[in-house]
Amino acid sequence: MNNTEQQFLNDLDAKLWKAADKLRSNLDAANYKHVVLGLIFLKYVSDAFEERQESLLELFRTDTDDNIYYLPRDDFDSDEDYQQALRGELEVLDYYREANVFWVPKAARWSTLKEKAVLPVGTVLWQDDAGHDVKLRSVSWLVDNALEEIERSNAKLKGILNRISQYQLDNDKLLGLINTFSDTSFTKPLYNGEPLSLHSKDILGHVYEYFLGQFALAEGKQGGQYYTPKSIVTLVVEMLEPYSGRVYDPAMGSGGFFVSSDKFIEEHAKEQHYDAAEQKKHISVYGQESNPTTWKLAAMNMAIRGIDFNFGKKNGDTFLDDQHPDLRADFVMANPPFNMKDWWSESLAEDARWKYGTPPKGNANLAWMQHMLHHLAPTGSMALLLANGSMSYNTNNEGEIRKRLIEEDLVECMVALPGQLFTNTQIPACIWFLTKDKSGKDGKKRDRRDEVLFIDARNLGYMRDRVLRDFATDDIRKVADTFHAWQRGEGYEEVAGYCASVDFQQIEKHDFVLTPGRYVGAPDQEDDGEPFADKMARLTEQLRAQFAESDRLEAEIKRNLGGLGYDC
Repeated sequence: MNNTEQQFLNDLDAKLWKAADKLRSNLDAANYKHVVLGLIFLKYVSDAFEERQESLLELFRTDTDDNIYYLPRDDFDSDEDYQQALRGELEVLDYYREANVFWVPKAARWSTLKEKAVLPVGTVLWQDDAGHDVKLRSVSWLVDNALEEIERSNAKLKGILNRISQYQLDNDKLLGLINTFSDTSFTKPLYNGEPLSLHSKDILGHVYEYFLGQFALAEGKQGGQYYTPKSIVTLVVEMLEPYSGRVYDPAMGSGGFFVSSDKFIEEHAKEQHYDAAEQKKHISVYGQESNPTTWKLAAMNMAIRGIDFNFGKKNGDTFLDDQHPDLRADFVMANPPFNMKDWWSESLAEDARWKYGTPPKGNANLAWMQHMLHHLAPTGSMALLLANGSMSYNTNNEGEIRKRLIEEDLVECMVALPGQLFTNTQIPACIWFLTKDKSGKDGKKRDRRDEVLFIDARNLGYMRDRVLRDFATDDIRKVADTFHAWQRGEGYEEVAGYCASVDFQQIEKHDFVLTPGRYVGAPDQEDDGEPFADKMARLTEQLRAQFAESDRLEAEIKRNLGGLGYDC
């Protein structure tokens, strides 16, 4: 993305957030996010629908040998008949589904919403299937009706879209938000009069992601439950490289890992000059989430981007109500709640997932890890964000489980992260990368058996503001490139204080503690060319002079205080 496009998105973020934030006087963040994200969803599906309509019209009118959509003008008696036929063809549902575009009924289209929202309450809008007049009750009702129509026409969204009438919003405030979205061009964006190459999916997806982040900040700890920082998600996806196969997240939140995987495939397709849409057919995503609100947000997030998904029949506890019991995924990625205490049930005591030891009843960290390993395919790879204690704690069987994981040669890479990355916790975190096959038999990677890569990334990143730290693109690239170079045996070099490749014997000497700082050592100090003896003499003389100056200043202060009548 160039600077102009980035500036366009930044300005758009600020404009839309300012408009949405006006609702805060009536609703708290936990509620008004449903109103705003619901409108973003309606705007997106309508824009995507209209884009498909425009391309279909072009196809209907274009006479070429291989165009099966062509509708000859000569087949109709009059231009009016032809135009009517075109309008009829534009309402054929299959044309949209074949392009993976959501079908949007007329009552749910943004143009209808914008047109009808300004009418007085009580105005007849249309007639229902039984021929009865449908009257405008409120702007909230109009939005809810649109959401209901979309659910009715798209089975996968049934029960997903949150209705907003329950929040009793003022008509004028909601109308103002609709007008702000309407005034923004998502399909053919201009910035300072110049057309941009951004597509509506890019823009709306970016806006949706930005709002999720802002709501997470506004809600604090609770909001952070469904939001993983974008840079951390990107880092994990860049390291795992999920080009094809089954991708699973057992604690998916709003689906950030799936979105990032989708973007990764698109970028990779661009680099390799092949069709991204075709490549995406080789990816299937599976997720689970216990929080019903977050489960719905994730489904909306996928729908906005046209990602096919399977999030189970309902929201549910991953440990007690596994929605994908038979799944064996090629890639598993998750950022579950750190150090979760209230997770245990006696029904889990003899669970088949605890292959490497029963996890502590008061901490779910290693339960998440073993659940993910249980669902990992024999040649699959996984990444798990956990609190730093997972790398070193030995209490309540944690040390024994970690030892078993290392002895079974499942641990591939450990990454220590900087602090202040998460909106909802200041607990220092790390990323575990595990795989069931380090043999390199696939020919893409070398034999890495009995080796673990340690990366200490605590000194990377920058302060985005006074509270939150973030990774820059170069930081992500550095860590991902280090991992891939080590995996492939091409260009990997040890860097003191940053990365080290360690064998089983060294880890055993450290009592199976996996903290990267223990293995990467301290960074090399630059040699300034000054001999040690000379430097020591210089620094000793400098210290003596500073002590002398300290004594002089102390005597001066005492003399001044004595002159003021104080007894020193």
